[in-house]
Amino acid sequence: MNWFLTGTDTGVGKTHVAQLLIKAGRRAGLGTVGFKPFCCGDRRDALALHLAADRSLPLDLVNPVWMRPPAAPYAGAIIEDRLPDLDLVRTSFHRIRSAHRSVIVEGVGGWLVPVLRDFSMADLAVEFGLPVVMVVHNRLGALNHALLTLESIRSHGLECAGFILNHMEEDAGSIPQTTNRAILEEIGKIPVLFDISPGQTSLELGAG
Repeated sequence: MNWFLTGTDTGVGKTHVAQLLIKAGRRAGLGTVGFKPFCCGDRRDALALHLAADRSLPLDLVNPVWMRPPAAPYAGAIIEDRLPDLDLVRTSFHRIRSAHRSVIVEGVGGWLVPVLRDFSMADLAVEFGLPVVMVVHNRLGALNHALLTLESIRSHGLECAGFILNHMEEDAGSIPQTTNRAILEEIGKIPVLFDISPGQTSLELGAG
């Protein structure tokens, strides 16, 4: 299980999903660890991945670049007047991949969030070459956001291995929430790997 985890937007629950995947992989004997190339604002997301993997990696390896402004990495770079260290990100990723059988990489924000003026999270995913898994906030509007993201993933020459539907509290049981799964699988022609309920605390691999 080596996946690049992206989302249809910021705030769709990527970190929560990444935690669940890491813990499930470790329970299954895969020794799964997490990698958060960029944190923007506080460092809670990176710390969550660090703890989910039982602190098996140093926090600064889990998250090699920390931009303090709570904004896209490129915006943070402008505010802080420093470029994100892409070479450190690359070196950290390859160090983790060479030592661990299973890695969950969590992107920042959505698929095309800029890291530099001419370099996005999508470009980083291309360099890493992992199958992409998309976290979708299951609500009204999810179909458009998910299918646009899927189109862009494929246009970058990458495989999208599947969707993960993350149910938030609002609109529980609404028509979009109950129909999005079937429509995404039909139109996207890829599976929903997991359907995560509000407050869910564990996943079982193979139980999507």
